Amino acid sequence: MVARTPTQIAVPTAPPTRHSPRDVRRTRGLAAIVAMLGLSACTVGPDYLRPEAPISTQFKELKGWKQARPRDAIEKGNWWAIFRDPELNQLASQVSVTNQNVAMELAAYEQAQALVRESQSGLFPTVAATWSGQRSGSGAAVSGVGRTIATGVSYPQGSVSWTIDVWGRVRRQVESNAAIAQSDLALLENAKLSAQAQLAIAYFNLRTQDMLRALLARTVTAYEETLRITRNQYNSGTVSEADLITAETQVLNVQAQYQAAAVTRAQYEHAIAALIGRPPADLSVKVGSLPHLPPAAPAALPASLLERRPDVASAERSMQAQNALIGVAIAAYYPQISFSAAGGFEGANVFPLTAAHLIWSIGGQGADTLFDGGLRAAQTDAAQAAYRQAVASYRQTVLTAFQEVEDQLAALRFYSKELKIQEKARDRAAEAVKIYLNQYRAGTVAFTTVVVAEATLLADEEAVLSTRQALFNATVSLIEYLGGGFDASELLAEQPPPLTEAVARSLPVPPP
Repeated sequence: MVARTPTQIAVPTAPPTRHSPRDVRRTRGLAAIVAMLGLSACTVGPDYLRPEAPISTQFKELKGWKQARPRDAIEKGNWWAIFRDPELNQLASQVSVTNQNVAMELAAYEQAQALVRESQSGLFPTVAATWSGQRSGSGAAVSGVGRTIATGVSYPQGSVSWTIDVWGRVRRQVESNAAIAQSDLALLENAKLSAQAQLAIAYFNLRTQDMLRALLARTVTAYEETLRITRNQYNSGTVSEADLITAETQVLNVQAQYQAAAVTRAQYEHAIAALIGRPPADLSVKVGSLPHLPPAAPAALPASLLERRPDVASAERSMQAQNALIGVAIAAYYPQISFSAAGGFEGANVFPLTAAHLIWSIGGQGADTLFDGGLRAAQTDAAQAAYRQAVASYRQTVLTAFQEVEDQLAALRFYSKELKIQEKARDRAAEAVKIYLNQYRAGTVAFTTVVVAEATLLADEEAVLSTRQALFNATVSLIEYLGGGFDASELLAEQPPPLTEAVARSLPVPPP
């Protein structure tokens, strides 16, 4: 049992005086109440200490690592600003306002806050007031005979009842609910971060499709030139009809790919609309392109993931919530002490009001369970098991966080090397097409050689574009897995995040 030492109250000394028996009884009653209030400083159950988690001293996949300042490199909250894309900035900023998953998590957080206030009410006494009045009569005023009327008046009366939190059961429940509210706030931040990352990835995928369509359009133009050359040679009788059909097939296949890319682009645009809480018909993203390379995403100390990842922070807060519930279970072993008082005035007439109308009562009681068939022991064991489960979940969340960061660091490192190789292969393939096309004009190589070279060039160009896309997506994922602009210290703030008007409008109005 963990208990806090009650605060000592210094009482000034005074000369001894004579007291009436009534004063003595009153003093003893007040002393008993003060004693009970002093006992309320005791809180049973273990105080929370964050358990250790498996943390690396450095990232395995980040060679030449040096400490960075993530909050200086990534704008607080608007982490996507490092891409310097105005269209992305405008879209991503809407996620926290109109995304319905975010609105759902916001409602869950507000519910958790209400539960904190609900549990805090147990720390205070309940005050009630009652009043009533009655008027009755008998007989009737007939032939001068009077009637009897009786009037009963009950003056307003008040009562106070208070179950004193001697062993800290209510305080532990408040602690648990407060930790759950902080966990829900972290989940809200995680929902925002996840939706923003999904939007950024969908946006870069859309831009990739824009560039793919531009590439395919250029390729159609190049293949149509090859088709023109082949048709001229076919008309002159130097090549067979099979070469002409092959050239025509090349053009048609690339045109079909162009249309398929349009379908994929439309789907990414629809996904972006859903992420910002709008129907697809209300959103149109202009055609654009990707920068050559994404900006370098900074990596911080590995231990900072414990403070920067909202899912890790949520798991850590859940541990404290379960730890506090152990104290709630242990407090059930101790008796409940309650205090009640009532007072008021009562009489047959409203006026005049005298001391004879005064009524009052004061008292206290204790209640303890002597036998429960092992209920409290089972509840305590369950609370301790739930805490161990929360610890394991927290540690696994930390391990997953490191895995995800390492995965993206490895992806960025190897994709960067792969891109350089692919760009060299693409450039060589472009040279080969020029050479084979000139030789084909001269009649020194077969048309199949040109077809293979052009197909190789298109595949290499698509591979380069795909790797650039992967680099942008890996950069977004790395920022997300590093926690974006989140800071766990925000969970301890007194003020909740504001509910914006747009989110309020997107939520249904509860019935009266």
